[in-house]
Amino acid sequence: MQSYQLRSYSVEETLRWASSFSTVLLPSDCLLLDGDLGAGKTHFVKGLGSGLHVKQMITSPTFTIIKEYEGTLPLYHMDVYRVGETAEELGLEEYIEGEGVTVIEWAHLIADMLPTTYFSLKIEKVSETERVLTFKAKGASHVKRLEEWLNDNDIGN
Repeated sequence: MQSYQLRSYSVEETLRWASSFSTVLLPSDCLLLDGDLGAGKTHFVKGLGSGLHVKQMITSPTFTIIKEYEGTLPLYHMDVYRVGETAEELGLEEYIEGEGVTVIEWAHLIADMLPTTYFSLKIEKVSETERVLTFKAKGASHVKRLEEWLNDNDIGN
């Protein structure tokens, strides 16, 4: 799977990248989000929400597992770290296969429930303000949309 990196030098820039990325998302798309604590995952989701015209304040779903937001597309933000073996009982697949965009943190913990096509993003903290964002896509349509977005934003490999 081809990966594409870009750098963000501030929270505001991360928000802008995320808002811009939201334009490629379609109903039932899934974004697997990875990064250490404090890397900027919630900021990225806030930017997605902004691009999707979500009016509610977006916060981390760490203790609630799933947070739902209404925008031009529904946004489902999941943190499955604490789910364990109860994942199937929570009906996560209904969100993943639903009409919204699903963002999943700690997705590797529910690997057997993930769709066959998705976007993935790893955010790495370089310094207090700098982040490396590594995007990947699985599935021909996802790869095409990611590459078009990168080209539209003049982002190289």
